[in-house]
Amino acid sequence: MSTRLNTEVLIVGTGISGLLSAIELSKKYSVIMLTKSYTNECSTSWAQGGIAAAMNDDDISSHIDDTIRNGHKICDTKSVSKIIKQGKSSIDLLVNHGVSFSRNGTKLKQTLEGGHSSRRILYHNDNTGEEIHSSLLAKVKKNKNVSIIENVMAIDLIGKKETFCDGLYAYDEINKSVITIKSNIIILATGGASKIYQYTTNPDSSTGDGIALAWRFGCTISNMEFMQFHPTCLYHTDEKSFLISESLRGEGAKLINPDGKYFMDKYDARAELAPRDVVARAIDVEMKNNNFKHVYLDISFKGKEFILERFPNIYKKCFELDIDITKEPIPVVPAAHYTCGGVKVNVSGETDCSNLYVIGEAAHSGLHGANRLASNSLLECSVMAMECCKSINEKGIKDNKKVLPLWDDSYVSDSSDENILISHNWADIRKIMWDYVGILRSDKMLNRAHEKLNSINNEINDFYHTHRISHDLLELRNIIDVANIITNSAIARKESRGLHYNKDYPDISYGYNKSTDLNNTKKDFLMKIVSKA
Repeated sequence: MSTRLNTEVLIVGTGISGLLSAIELSKKYSVIMLTKSYTNECSTSWAQGGIAAAMNDDDISSHIDDTIRNGHKICDTKSVSKIIKQGKSSIDLLVNHGVSFSRNGTKLKQTLEGGHSSRRILYHNDNTGEEIHSSLLAKVKKNKNVSIIENVMAIDLIGKKETFCDGLYAYDEINKSVITIKSNIIILATGGASKIYQYTTNPDSSTGDGIALAWRFGCTISNMEFMQFHPTCLYHTDEKSFLISESLRGEGAKLINPDGKYFMDKYDARAELAPRDVVARAIDVEMKNNNFKHVYLDISFKGKEFILERFPNIYKKCFELDIDITKEPIPVVPAAHYTCGGVKVNVSGETDCSNLYVIGEAAHSGLHGANRLASNSLLECSVMAMECCKSINEKGIKDNKKVLPLWDDSYVSDSSDENILISHNWADIRKIMWDYVGILRSDKMLNRAHEKLNSINNEINDFYHTHRISHDLLELRNIIDVANIITNSAIARKESRGLHYNKDYPDISYGYNKSTDLNNTKKDFLMKIVSKA
């Protein structure tokens, strides 16, 4: 059974970018929001640390400098300036929408995180993202001009990039049917792709869906080789994806080996407050050179009262797992955390298709360069959402009068082999990406990944075009697309910069002071990349 929906604005994703856009655009237009699971499963709600914002004019230039330096000089300076200058207005907007930040009396508290030269991180205890998400979601749910549809996953965009994106096909998991959605404006706010790796701090939904959708539609994808690995994910057999926030190190926590020795001062003068790429790589080296399964992060010396007040949720989670962080260090490992690249856009999220926007982690605005500065992500998400709405309101909405074809699956069949194919290929892709396209890379490792992923890609495509779709099959199709993009981007960059470290090219090369752009309509470029492998 197929159904149709029509709307003026279609937003895919219910994180901070999507919710802020819905609140603003619903003042003038009808809005439908899609989420492939439930509204609370998104990276925003998992964010612990906070949101970086220069709250006074004197700090703006410093925040810009910190961002560009940590981005290893391939940030888009215009984007950096525009986003950071709106830091205070973003905080004011969130507060106006009901978000509660930690305060000392009436004054907003600010903390320090790695790579920052001043205390400019605003937070709500150690669950800032959850506070932001729950506040915005509550407001959206009361809005009569916004309809949220859960358990519906985008399949593909409809239309031609050169002319108009007419809408999309979406899979309704509850009814096992495909919905044809026509919309005058489409906003992809689907988050990142860290679930492509075997170990990640992200929710299961972070499978790069928006990036894959835009890629197949013909949009340019930029800087996907720069996948940020958070240095400190909890290492525990019963908890695979729990983040130990950057803010612990901001408050003085120390990294130590299982033998109790500090080690960060060997790698960087800033020690634990070095940028994430430096800290994650240092931990990875320590683990591999010494055959450690993990290292430790120690904040116990700060005292129980401080820890319970500042990090109540981290304390609670660890205590449930028999780790008392007021008395003992926390076992941690690096894990895939943030996608610094994405669909190439400007700060407004404008793609080269006039009515298709991509915002938030799925987008490449140019803010992060080769390494995201801690807590700049929520800032980027909020600013991009507001700039996106401004662009749409200024341009107005062109009515789409086309009648879109319904989804046709009359030629496909069911398969008893689906679960086996999906589970095996899913596991294989994530392990390949972790082993060969992870924190430390080489030409040999990248070429091996390229070969293995191509073989898996052929199998998935054959299966997709001949069998009935499912949620899991759609995610598998997306992760293989994005895994190939990441690998090809890494092959193309013959240097080491920020989050991309290739031991065959250990130094920065000024010939690569630019973004890596891939487009699936430019086969000649892709062939050149492969031939260099």
